Amino acid sequence: MDIKHIKELIAILEDSKLNKLTLKDKDGSEIHLEKSPQAPAAVHVPQQMVHQPVMELAQPAAPAGKQVQATTPQESAAKFITSPMVGTFYSSSSPDDPPFVKVGDEVDEGTIVCIVEAMKVMNEVKAGKSGKVVEVCVDNAHPVEFGTKLFRIE
Repeated sequence: MDIKHIKELIAILEDSKLNKLTLKDKDGSEIHLEKSPQAPAAVHVPQQMVHQPVMELAQPAAPAGKQVQATTPQESAAKFITSPMVGTFYSSSSPDDPPFVKVGDEVDEGTIVCIVEAMKVMNEVKAGKSGKVVEVCVDNAHPVEFGTKLFRIE
């Protein structure tokens, strides 16, 4: 991972609601980013960093004072397609194109359901599960975080 990539991650962290971000490589190298109200994001980069793809993002803890919602019976029977990364959700490949999927469409594991743009890279998101789309949980062109529910399928 190079310094330019790390600086881009810092900028994303500063612009997001996240307070902490941990990235792990296959070889065990880690980057910890954390922001505090008074200071810019702190960075700890081990000396043995290697150019490897990012493997895992830590999900932020719920902010203090927020209630965790219990799942309804309808939600527990449903499956969700979630965002694999922090970025911007797009339901189609361009504003003039129809959405990849809409409510009522059947999807299988390989069906492309949306795009999440992160750092100017358009990442196709596949369903990963089979079923019928019963809800689109995110509005087009809105920011999403890792684990954000994008679609509910049954």
